[in-house]
Amino acid sequence: MDYSGARGVNLAITRGTRFLPATKAIPKEMLPVVDRPLIQYAVDEAREAGIEQLVFVTGRGKTAIVEHFDTAYELESTMRERDKVMDVLEATRIQPGNLVTVRQQVPMGLGHAIWCARAVIGNEPFAIFLPDELMIGKPGCMKQMVDAYNKVGGNVISVLEVPREEVSSYGVIAPGKTDGNLTEVTGLVEKPKMEAAPSNLIISGRYILQPEVMSVLEGQEKGAGGEIQLTDAIARLMQREAVYAFQYEGKRYDCGSKEGFLEATVELALQHPQVGASFREYLKGLSL
Repeated sequence: MDYSGARGVNLAITRGTRFLPATKAIPKEMLPVVDRPLIQYAVDEAREAGIEQLVFVTGRGKTAIVEHFDTAYELESTMRERDKVMDVLEATRIQPGNLVTVRQQVPMGLGHAIWCARAVIGNEPFAIFLPDELMIGKPGCMKQMVDAYNKVGGNVISVLEVPREEVSSYGVIAPGKTDGNLTEVTGLVEKPKMEAAPSNLIISGRYILQPEVMSVLEGQEKGAGGEIQLTDAIARLMQREAVYAFQYEGKRYDCGSKEGFLEATVELALQHPQVGASFREYLKGLSL
């Protein structure tokens, strides 16, 4: 069940309307948290987990995401001429042939976006990253999930606890037996009402799924929000395959919201080796 070298699907499909006008011409996934765009954090997490081939599912206006991982000849030439350190660009380099892009022409939901990548995924298990869910941990969330997957197989989804009043904004699991960080999933509900939610454990933007989910998505009907929901497809997949929820050790920032994005920026700036100390002193001097 060794997962190393498998495919990772990065989804850049949301419109980022909560960040307008900043995201009118710039994809939300390219918004920087300190000195790296959100998509870079997801790619770094994938690499740490041993994922070699990256699949970007994108939509209209998202070309800057792919260009970020392309070679910028003019920029690099100028940097060399001025004796600038090139290491800063190393994380943006992807081995030729290891980046594939797929277009979701119509925004029909997360499940539909995954289904759009079916030809690239083929018959292999794959990981899914939602870049606006910024996961920080040592090791990263996906590396922890891969280690768990290599022990139990099946399908593994990341979850975290939230206050009961927040469950209606997320996919929620019905928990079964728990063994350490792994919990058997007995049911899934997308955006339930608070009083109907089976738990306060929400799906938090990382998945390792078996390729059979594609055949489920093929005939998946629209669900919450009039979209094809991945949660609904996983719930159907559970009838024939095991699904586990994994509570990872680390912190999650909901960078799909302004508050979460600002929290991530401040906290990661404080941890930054170059600016952390001076930024901390600046914050101490603020009159809040």
